[in-house]
Amino acid sequence: MKIGFHASQEQFSPSHLLHLVLMAEEAGFRMVTTSDHFHPWSERQGQSGFAWSWLGAAMQATSLEYGIVNAPGQRYHPAVMAQAVATLLEMFPGRFWMAAGSGQALNENITGERWPSKAERNKRLYESVAMMRELWRGDYVNFEGTVKVENAKLFTRPNESPCVYGAALTEATSGWLGEWADGLITISRPLDELKKLVKAFTQNGGEGKPLVLKMQVSYAENEEKALEGAWDQWRNNIFPSSLLAELNTPAQFDELGQSVRKEDMAKHVLIGSDAGRFTEAIREYAGLGFSKIIIHNVNKWQEDFISFFGKEVLPDLKENE
Repeated sequence: MKIGFHASQEQFSPSHLLHLVLMAEEAGFRMVTTSDHFHPWSERQGQSGFAWSWLGAAMQATSLEYGIVNAPGQRYHPAVMAQAVATLLEMFPGRFWMAAGSGQALNENITGERWPSKAERNKRLYESVAMMRELWRGDYVNFEGTVKVENAKLFTRPNESPCVYGAALTEATSGWLGEWADGLITISRPLDELKKLVKAFTQNGGEGKPLVLKMQVSYAENEEKALEGAWDQWRNNIFPSSLLAELNTPAQFDELGQSVRKEDMAKHVLIGSDAGRFTEAIREYAGLGFSKIIIHNVNKWQEDFISFFGKEVLPDLKENE
């Protein structure tokens, strides 16, 4: 089991995130994931750096493994994404993976193109990943479907084909991804719901493939402060994915979040100041088969979180591996 740190591009400047991943490596985190947004989920979050520029700097500055969730097909042409992934892996062999998802209008709609239905986005996602895999093999690729490419070939390629996880928030998507993705990535939720999501993946072709979990927490020196921090930064994100995927601007997310009470946050974010609460939850998730668990401290107090986990949580987990 690898425990990772999530570097949230929406909440912190790229230079601040470089400082945080150096801290995370020193504290004992073994991997990093980062977000790939054009807009933040809230005006209060206030950042949205270009993840692919940042990744080159972060991977040079540390020796950690990195991953990203990307939505190829609209904001990014999949051939360009295949080139980006190949370049990182040529420089940093074995240290990068990507997860592919169908995306949110918040980021993809900046192109001015029509925002497709979920079924159309899933088809585009599948075709995009298939195109990327062909390019990674070194073939000349021509394809005309929901995405198009003509006479494209990657001349700089990694030694091994990159791992492409599929991003799922529902059982239906999870089952579909089991057929073709190299692994599954999802977010924390009640254990019974996660069990169903994992079962859908494994019973539809995903048996034996790796599972990754992004775990939302809010740590602070006391529970009241941790709850306040989660509510301030993350209340816009607790709604169903089918709704969130259709919103176009941070202002629309902020308007949606106005209805969320502080006490609602505990259903969606693990809030606390006690190390035992975090270690117990991580072990329960590991028991479901998740081999990579990325911790996203959703509030603004990242340095405190990294220091706390490094001293109180990670050593305990390492002792029991």
